[in-house]
Amino acid sequence: MDPLQLDIIFRLIISAVLGAILGFEREYVGKSAGLRTYMLVSLGSALFTILSEDGLRSYIGISSFDPSRIISQIVVGVGFIGAGLIIFQPGENKIRGLTTAAGLWTVAAIGVSVGLKYYLVSIFTTFFILIVLSGSRYFNLETRIHRLSDRRNKNVDSNSQ
Repeated sequence: MDPLQLDIIFRLIISAVLGAILGFEREYVGKSAGLRTYMLVSLGSALFTILSEDGLRSYIGISSFDPSRIISQIVVGVGFIGAGLIIFQPGENKIRGLTTAAGLWTVAAIGVSVGLKYYLVSIFTTFFILIVLSGSRYFNLETRIHRLSDRRNKNVDSNSQ
């Protein structure tokens, strides 16, 4: 088999595994986009990046082809998917799905970075995102911040009267 194709397969596997790690966390906490979605977004982003960089390299200089334009379209496409996950619930005055959409957006970036062979950066980013998602929930950071904010608002209201 062609060494270039083996390299591409290797990158695709790494991308799918990193997407699976984050997708597992989302699946575990019961979010709408989970294991398969995160794997597919990461894998697709890596494949588009690989194709734009390696597969279309011969067109550079011949036409106005710019491989970075494909990466920018990945960002737009994943943003469209993410927009479908974000739901405003007027009764509760809450927005749901924002973290999942942001997770998909960042897993797309991981796929792009794997496609460009930034393996260490991709692995670090995956585990850093995992810490952000799991760590903030484990330490109840958002709940603590909301409590502090509520206290501050009550103090401001009582002082203004």
